[in-house]
Amino acid sequence: MNKPYIALFISVVSVSFAAIFIVSVDAPSLSIAFFRLLFTTMLILPVVLLHKKTRDELKTLPRWTLYTMIGIGVVLAAHFALWITSLEFTSVASSVILVTAHPIIVGPISHFFLKERLSFANIMGIIISFSGVIVLVYGNYGFAASIDTLEGNLLAWAGGVAAGLYILGGRHLRCQISVIPYVFVVYTIATIVLFIFCLMANISFSFISQRDIFIIFSMAVISGIFGHTLYNWSLAQVRASVASVALLGEPIGSSLFAFILPWINQIPSIYTIIGGTIIILGIFFTTRTYSEPISSNSSTNSM
Repeated sequence: MNKPYIALFISVVSVSFAAIFIVSVDAPSLSIAFFRLLFTTMLILPVVLLHKKTRDELKTLPRWTLYTMIGIGVVLAAHFALWITSLEFTSVASSVILVTAHPIIVGPISHFFLKERLSFANIMGIIISFSGVIVLVYGNYGFAASIDTLEGNLLAWAGGVAAGLYILGGRHLRCQISVIPYVFVVYTIATIVLFIFCLMANISFSFISQRDIFIIFSMAVISGIFGHTLYNWSLAQVRASVASVALLGEPIGSSLFAFILPWINQIPSIYTIIGGTIIILGIFFTTRTYSEPISSNSSTNSM
C-alpha cells in the first residue's frame, strides 16, 4: 500500500542531488544534459533487452501512444536543456525553486484535462505562487548581493513549465503503459534531441574530463534511475497533485546542500528566501486540497 509513497520519497531525495552534481561539473550545460540522459538510457537498456514482456509491450504500442511519448521526450529534452543551462546564470536555490514550481502549470491543466477540480484554495495558491515568482525573479534583478540573473531565473522558470508538461503527459500515459517501456522511449527520444542540440551549438565532446564523466554518470544513477525513473513509476500509483507537491522537498534539499558543501557555498539572497518561501507556500495550497477525480459514469464515487 505504501510502496508508491516510499518510491516518491526516494525519488525526491535523489533528485535533490541533481543540481549539486551539475554545478560540480565544468562541462557545457547541453553536454551535461545529453550525457545524463544517455547514461540513464544505457542503464535501462539491459532490462529492455532481457525482459521479453517489456519488448513485447514496446512492439505493440499504438501509433498515437508512441507519437505522444515522442512528444513527451522532446519536452523532457527542453526541460533539461533549459534548467541545466539556468544553473550557469543563477543560484542553485533560485533555479531549483523555479523549476519545481510546475504545480502552478499542472494545477489549471489538470482541472480541465484530468478532471481534478481546482478549489478556491487552489486558485489562491496559484496566485500566491505567481507573486512569489515575481518577488524572486525581479527582486534579484539588479540586486548586487545576489548571484542570480534575470536570464538564469527565466531559463529556470521555462524549464519548470516544460517539467509541468512532462509530468502531465506522464500522468496520462503511465496509467496505460508499464514504467520501463515508457521511460525507455521517452529517455531515448530526449537523448537524441539533446544530441541534436549539442551539434547545433557546436559542442565538442572530446574535451570533457573523466572527472566530469564520472560525476554525470553518478547523476544518471542517483538522480536519473532512483530519481526520475522511480518518480515515473509512482505517477501511475498516486495523484498528479500528490506527485507534484512531493517535489517541494527538492528545492529545500538542493538549497541546503548548496549552502553547506564547501566547494559550492552558495548563500541564497533575501529575495530568493522570501520569494521561494511564498512560492512553496502557494504550491502547497495549489496541490493540497484538490478534490477527487470526477467519475466518468456517475456523480457518486465508486471507490
